[in-house]
Amino acid sequence: MSITAAEAQKVYLESDQLYSPAEIEATLDRLAGEISARLAGSNPIVLSVMTGGLVFAGRLLPRLQFPLQLDYLHATRYRGGTRGGELHWFCRPTLPLSGRTLLILDDILDEGLTLEAILDDCRRAGAAAVYSAVLVRKCHDRCADHVCADFVGLEVEDRYVFGCGMDYHDYHRNLPGIHAVKAG
Repeated sequence: MSITAAEAQKVYLESDQLYSPAEIEATLDRLAGEISARLAGSNPIVLSVMTGGLVFAGRLLPRLQFPLQLDYLHATRYRGGTRGGELHWFCRPTLPLSGRTLLILDDILDEGLTLEAILDDCRRAGAAAVYSAVLVRKCHDRCADHVCADFVGLEVEDRYVFGCGMDYHDYHRNLPGIHAVKAG
């Protein structure tokens, strides 16, 4: 479903802000500390999951004060919609993953099916260790069994959220806070 910019703006204006930009900044600082404590010295490859993970990665990476390499992958179940479907791979990482420590960065852990497929793919590529970090974990009981992120920024209730890389019909990834579509 495609919407207009005016329709997207209306959703934003009626939305509930769940986390302010200041709360996001504090969360990013905390996550950077946790990740640094665990991965500093491991020479990791950081993989941003496009497109949602781009904003998260861009805001988190400058806070990581250790040597790392950056690459990306593009796999999605949403393709601009609000409900996930079959996983589509658009681009796999270009750096060799075999024997390396990986950190996968994504915007949200919802049902976990996309993250699970990405983690499995990285393990099949021979990664020595695979970690994942998400800015947001959605709280509900639909998450795939045994799928969890190693590093979680914030939790949100089971609502459609956008901002900080998460989109509403391909709009609002650029918002500095996290918003939810108005219930009702």
